[in-house]
Amino acid sequence: MSRSLTAAPLAAEAFAPYGDVIEARGTPTKMINQGMCGRYHDLAQLDFTDGRAGISLFDAKARHLPHVVDMVERHPAGSQAFMPISQVRFLVIVADDEGGMPVNPQAFVTAPGQSINLHRGVWHGVLAPIGSPGQFVVVDRIGDGPNLQEHWFDEPYIVEAITM
Repeated sequence: MSRSLTAAPLAAEAFAPYGDVIEARGTPTKMINQGMCGRYHDLAQLDFTDGRAGISLFDAKARHLPHVVDMVERHPAGSQAFMPISQVRFLVIVADDEGGMPVNPQAFVTAPGQSINLHRGVWHGVLAPIGSPGQFVVVDRIGDGPNLQEHWFDEPYIVEAITM
């Protein structure tokens, strides 16, 4: 038995409880480099209990619908940003926390050019580029001590559709 999810387009307002949408919206915050470069300033709030921010590259295999969500994880000691290097879309699964357990999962799908920063401690699914593999820049906490909690669902969720 499984439970169905439909992935909605990623929008900053709907995603705000879980993290930041990183994208170039509107006009640049300021122009730099003699007016030749627009800067969209401070688009994500990095948050670490200790350690430091690190930049890593992730190579993620393509996922396809239906996509099984049988596990979510969270990082209580630091936020985590995912920025695709190519224009690949990816699924973003998030869930509320209730007494240390993930509840009410939601599915979003990014548009090309969108990235995300998950707030510290937010339950989320695995990196899931849709339709083709993707390479991602990931900014997250580098430090000592545990920073990963996993929860395996007794009954998985299935992302069956994406709304546009």
